[in-house]
Amino acid sequence: MSSAVTEIDPSSGNKTEKYKSRRRIAREFALQGIYQWQVAGGAASFIEQQLRESEEFKHVDGKHFVHVLHGVLQHAEELEKIILPHLDRALNELSPVESAILLLGTFELIHHPEIPYRAIINEAIELARTYGGSDGYKYVNGVLDKLAIQLRPVEATMPKTVKHRP
Repeated sequence: MSSAVTEIDPSSGNKTEKYKSRRRIAREFALQGIYQWQVAGGAASFIEQQLRESEEFKHVDGKHFVHVLHGVLQHAEELEKIILPHLDRALNELSPVESAILLLGTFELIHHPEIPYRAIINEAIELARTYGGSDGYKYVNGVLDKLAIQLRPVEATMPKTVKHRP
């Protein structure tokens, strides 16, 4: 099930309808919660309850949202240790949005083997394009690519499947 979202195309200024999956929306809400936790602190249950009050929350894959939000907040310290060797600066020198996206993506790479790593990276890139700085998505992509090789070596070294068109 997906939800229609109206966005403004920055190049033309025209409104366009884009469809987002329930899981994409869950990631967006989880990102908001992780960001809030980084900036202001608070208990995961309190942050979750605040996010659930949003009108748009009805479009969320609730199971994925809860697992990711609580998982990232519970395992943040160990996730940071995994991410740190792949950074060119300290984690606290990244924008809170990029840092939150890296925590989210790393958690999914570790705890959601059923989701292809390329899908996780693509979702993280889209979150960074939407919510991060102008080139933050490139940084997120580079770090998560390296993490995928470390965390999912078999999957990451498999050749891409080539789609043949008739």
